Amino acid sequence: MTKVSRRGALVGMASAAPMLWLPACRGDAGASPWGAPPLRPSRGREVTIVQRIEARATTDGAGATLKRVFPSPLLHNLDPFVLLDDFDVHVPAGFPDHPHRGFEAFTYMIDGAFHHQDSMGNDSTIGPGGTQRFNSGRGARHSEMPGTRGSNRGLQLWVNLARADKTMEPEYQGIDGDAMPIDEREGQRIHTIVGEGSAVSLHTEVEYLDVTLLADGRFSRVVPEGSSTLLYVIDGAVTVGDQTVSRGQGLVLGAGELEARGRAGARLAYLRGRPHHEPILHHGPFVD
Repeated sequence: MTKVSRRGALVGMASAAPMLWLPACRGDAGASPWGAPPLRPSRGREVTIVQRIEARATTDGAGATLKRVFPSPLLHNLDPFVLLDDFDVHVPAGFPDHPHRGFEAFTYMIDGAFHHQDSMGNDSTIGPGGTQRFNSGRGARHSEMPGTRGSNRGLQLWVNLARADKTMEPEYQGIDGDAMPIDEREGQRIHTIVGEGSAVSLHTEVEYLDVTLLADGRFSRVVPEGSSTLLYVIDGAVTVGDQTVSRGQGLVLGAGELEARGRAGARLAYLRGRPHHEPILHHGPFVD
């Protein structure tokens, strides 16, 4: 299997392929903070499963092991999302100093810790439940190295910047896990990574949840029209409709009512974003 590097030779892969997104709602019932009309809820019908995907084992950086959810031959991107990695990095491997531009690299820690340093002078280590947002803007450098000598597992998501924002000054935001909102009820623990109550501030409208089933049960959500939505299984397995997905697998979802059923201990990431409807020009570490 061909190795695909997020910091190496991914020249033109995403731009050469058709983008996968659902048309945005063009309603006029008020404006969101991003200056676009709100996405309309889609109640009364079962969610549509657009595509089933499976992360592929690979290495990147300096021997860092990970499972790449996308880009892949089957899913090049999911506007506004450019890349999603499920990594588990052990010393001495990692991601030494390297450049980026044109997007926000967003790391969420599951176990262990990650140490971030960048060309703006930021230096921080974030543990489980915490996040590191590195907005590369017009261009900046950073490194991401394991913060413990054990397992350092997390999800790294690349969120494209709108064309008008690609020349902005770079930024960094690190938030510890104990500052993130967690809601436990009805047999679920819902950790809001990005969304209502979270201190994380992205330049794109995103909802990003880490959901753990504390008892056999289900996670429900209304997937609105016009969004790009992914359910990814972090641990265990869940069933949506007639599809059962296990760790390292995911579903691209269309609009409708989502019901993900699973056993106690199942853990999933729910990721939804508003598309920019602009070409994603992915060239290795740059998204132009």
